[in-house]
Amino acid sequence: MIPTLFGIMLITFAVTQFVPGGPVEKMISQLEHHNGEASSGGSGVYQGKQGLDQERIEQLKKLYGFDKPPVQRFFTMMASYLVFDFGESYYHQQGVAALVISKLPVSMSLGLWSFLIVYSVCIPLGIRKAVQDGSHFDVLTSSVILVGYAIPGFVLGLALIVLFGGGSFWNIFPLRGLVSDNWHELSLISKVLDYLWHMVLPIIASTVGSLAVMTLLTKNSFLEEIRKQYVLTARAKGLSEGQVLYGHVFRNAIIPIITGFPGSFITAFFTGSLLIETIFSLDGMGLLAYESVLNRDYPVVLGTLYFFTILGLISRLLSDLSYVWADPRISFESLEQRG
Repeated sequence: MIPTLFGIMLITFAVTQFVPGGPVEKMISQLEHHNGEASSGGSGVYQGKQGLDQERIEQLKKLYGFDKPPVQRFFTMMASYLVFDFGESYYHQQGVAALVISKLPVSMSLGLWSFLIVYSVCIPLGIRKAVQDGSHFDVLTSSVILVGYAIPGFVLGLALIVLFGGGSFWNIFPLRGLVSDNWHELSLISKVLDYLWHMVLPIIASTVGSLAVMTLLTKNSFLEEIRKQYVLTARAKGLSEGQVLYGHVFRNAIIPIITGFPGSFITAFFTGSLLIETIFSLDGMGLLAYESVLNRDYPVVLGTLYFFTILGLISRLLSDLSYVWADPRISFESLEQRG
């Protein structure tokens, strides 16, 4: 995990050094434009040919930390990141950690609700589809979820706004923010209902496309186990279908779903969808990431990358450990001995 984290940060840091239009260049351009307007009486045309003097440019490089060699800057950055000191945003003029924390409620709301809905709907639906494989129910539900999978989330979001957000038909759901402007004045029950009312359309737009993958994964996993010999043996012993399905098949078939659970659960809290957040005016992590790249806000780009990479590596580790927890037949120690 440590070499992977170091390699990702090194490659990303190296790329940022060669991308044109960095913070120093951007500030120089703004200052020259400002000086040009001043010197031309506000006409907006910069008449000077010299540009900024070298001393001022060196001051800007020092301000943004670009006065030191890249290698020194990289190791200084990594030393700060080890204690989770991510510095201050160039664009937002506040600490990166505080900035990320301020954006998390939006992304956590979208991610957590989507995660809960996907798992609570797809697992029961996938099991029933496996039991009734080839039936009208199986064909109909497969058609519906595949249509949902084929529609991009932002297209579905626009359609929902047109239909239910006052676009052209019904004005039922609000379209801006997580809560209403008078949220703090509402009672506790009204606050909960107001929050849920704001989240209906964004959650639908971000969830529908994810239903097909998890549902079909669950169905295929259960189908594979149902067709194995031990299931026929269990049925021959007189066990009911419920006992066979939930007493024997379930534990083996659920392994692929369980192993992806830790990563999905962690990701649900911290990721954001740029298009969904933009369409529904939600200021979350997706929009922050886009603005950071666009504005060359390197402290935010590298700081959030470091944090999310750690979370991703931890989720992969938890997924590996969940294999052992879900299936006692797996033993990494025995694999090492045979290797």
